[in-house]
Amino acid sequence: MNLKNTGFFWTEALTSLLRNRILSLATITTIGICILILGVAVLITVNVGNFMTQLESDVEIRAFLKVHISTERVVKLGEELRAIKGVDEITFVSKDEALKQMEAKVGQEGYDLTKALGDNPLPDSYIITADNPEEVSAIATQISDLEGVDKVNYGQGTVERLFSVSRWMRYISFALIIMFAFAAIFLISTTIRLAIFARRKEVLLMKLIGATDWFIRWPFFIEGILLASVGSIIAIIVLMTGYESLLGNMSNAVYFIPLVNDSAYLFKFYLMLFATGTTLGILGTYISLNRFLDV
Repeated sequence: MNLKNTGFFWTEALTSLLRNRILSLATITTIGICILILGVAVLITVNVGNFMTQLESDVEIRAFLKVHISTERVVKLGEELRAIKGVDEITFVSKDEALKQMEAKVGQEGYDLTKALGDNPLPDSYIITADNPEEVSAIATQISDLEGVDKVNYGQGTVERLFSVSRWMRYISFALIIMFAFAAIFLISTTIRLAIFARRKEVLLMKLIGATDWFIRWPFFIEGILLASVGSIIAIIVLMTGYESLLGNMSNAVYFIPLVNDSAYLFKFYLMLFATGTTLGILGTYISLNRFLDV
């Protein structure tokens, strides 16, 4: 852009916006709806991913030890568990501690579960977490082969289905984002094309008197950036208001579903959404202009 022509380009862009107020409003509305839908799709994807990641991180292996295992073997077994590739952390749970945990979960107030059972029937155990939750099945197989391990439990079957669902949810979410992004480009470019079509004679006249393509493009680009920016800001305000309301309601009603509420992350997300809206506006303007400049 030639700096001496900057004032002319801005004047042309603003004049066009004021002259075509209804079309400008329609463009802003279309862009706002596109960015709002795209923002909702991304927020859903992020929150679904966050929820699935938390579910995956909660997956753990519980290795129950044989009843008559020696103390030395228990200690040695702990060392062998730590040496398994992919193991992140291990925790020893004695039979007495396991009984107390059971009593806290299922025992009634004032009811002595220890006295009712007599001898403690629960075995000692190790709780193992993996660096990569998807390696739980392979690690559990290795643990089951160790001497002194009686049984290994990690939610066989359920864990595999969880990871399968998790992968498909991420694929579907990514596909939806791509689909909405292309839909936004199409709608924005179509709307801006209508604005340019209304001024096609002006574009043709400027071409005939020798104006370069970029001289013609710049007012339209500025116009597209302004329309996309306003539409994006409106969409972000609506999205921000709605999401803040959702966070307040969900935290009280469905507290076990962890929604993303980090203010720094959300600020970056809204900033990225604004940049995306502006970029889509520029891209839509560029796509629309090429057709009318080919004269």
